[in-house]
Amino acid sequence: MTRKKIVVLATGGTIAGRAASAGDNIGYTAGQVGVEELLDAVPGLRDVVAGAEQVAQVDSKDMSFEVWRALALRCAHWLGRDDIAGLVITHGTDTLEETAFFLQAVLSPAKPVVLTCAMRPATAMAPDGPQNMLDAAAVALHPGAQGVTAVCAGVIHSAADVAKRHTYRLDAFSSGDAGAVGYVEEGRVRQLRAWPVPRPAPGVLERFVAATSLPRVEIVTSHAGAGGALVNALVQQGVDGLVVAATGNGTVHRDLEAALLNAQAAGTKIVRTSRCAEGVVLARGDDRFPAAAMSAAKARIALVLELLG
Repeated sequence: MTRKKIVVLATGGTIAGRAASAGDNIGYTAGQVGVEELLDAVPGLRDVVAGAEQVAQVDSKDMSFEVWRALALRCAHWLGRDDIAGLVITHGTDTLEETAFFLQAVLSPAKPVVLTCAMRPATAMAPDGPQNMLDAAAVALHPGAQGVTAVCAGVIHSAADVAKRHTYRLDAFSSGDAGAVGYVEEGRVRQLRAWPVPRPAPGVLERFVAATSLPRVEIVTSHAGAGGALVNALVQQGVDGLVVAATGNGTVHRDLEAALLNAQAAGTKIVRTSRCAEGVVLARGDDRFPAAAMSAAKARIALVLELLG
């Protein structure tokens, strides 16, 4: 019986970065090393790889809906093949959580789609990318694995919960109070909780791919002294939706709230999240805006997809 293999899709990021010297871990240029070179840096990885594609080569701070469209289509293509066990996607750390959330929303895959990354460039004295790729491959090949996850520093995070929590540490990601899905230890997966559950949403990917333009959704933040000028300007520009990163349990400064209420009355969709790193907004009877149990960045993606529908 032929063993199923994985496909690696590369998008750039620090994992593909180059610096002028091996001792420089921050003065590098992201998205320079190609996917074939990344594979060559991981002994034994090619034995389980059926194919590799350079979908994009970007610094993930510059991630776009256009790249997501191309990436989602390539994922759908490879996931449809019976001989492919799962996918590994190399990605920058800055927007990894957004890409993971997007792919789970539009693909909801029954097979594993594993994003991985690096905090040090490929040219570093001790790069973390090769080990992260090896760990991601172990998850993609693990029996029973499904859904979109992210693997960094040996920790498996679900797309719904993963967030970058540190600017520099190798273990920069956290799943907050939800906790990790599991760990990769010496090439073996130790599962702690359930894999992301596929929840098929018929037509989401097709609508996204077919759209000639996407709804414009922006993020505003509530803070001490917040006002409504930014909201008013965005409404005048024709914004379709606004996500407010609110304080505490979804509270919004009264001046900002007044502008948001006017925007909502004019037809702009408003969604609240919290600036807090953990927890979700608990609903109250007098809430004026619906709340989303996710970060503002992820709520923006969810609202774009909702408005498409």
